[in-house]
Amino acid sequence: RRVLFRSSMESYDDAITYNLVGAASEILELAPEEVLHAFGKYWVLEVAKKNYAELMKAAGSTIPEFLANLDQLHSRVLAIFPELQPPSFRTVLIEPGKIRLYYYSEREGLEPFVLGLVAGLGVFLKLPVAVRLEASKGGGRSHAEFLVTYSEKAMDEASTNEPRSTG
Repeated sequence: RRVLFRSSMESYDDAITYNLVGAASEILELAPEEVLHAFGKYWVLEVAKKNYAELMKAAGSTIPEFLANLDQLHSRVLAIFPELQPPSFRTVLIEPGKIRLYYYSEREGLEPFVLGLVAGLGVFLKLPVAVRLEASKGGGRSHAEFLVTYSEKAMDEASTNEPRSTG
């Protein structure tokens, strides 16, 4: 299986990705879940923003719209990298401000990466978002479930929690 994780426009075997997470976890003295979460956020804010800017813009300008268009975004990436096996997502609006996000993937253990991706998406769109893993894949479950809470009111620059240059 192949996955697109690095900042270059190349795909890498899953084993390389899992080995990198393990090595980063050991060196940084962080749990693998923390490494995956941080990398998910980094991937949206750095890799996708630079390499897939037009796809990111086309996917939507709100949290519900963007999440609902993830499969379409992945199908466009497949045109560039046909060897990839992207995950699939489904969304259900629970009520305004709350979405249930269903994540289907052949890969195991990437739920923390999805948490980071959604957190990064909020920063990218400048919209407040919180995401919580409700149920992991496994134990007879074919998918993971996340609860995404959001606001459509734009965040001001100070609330993005991203470093800002001073002076």
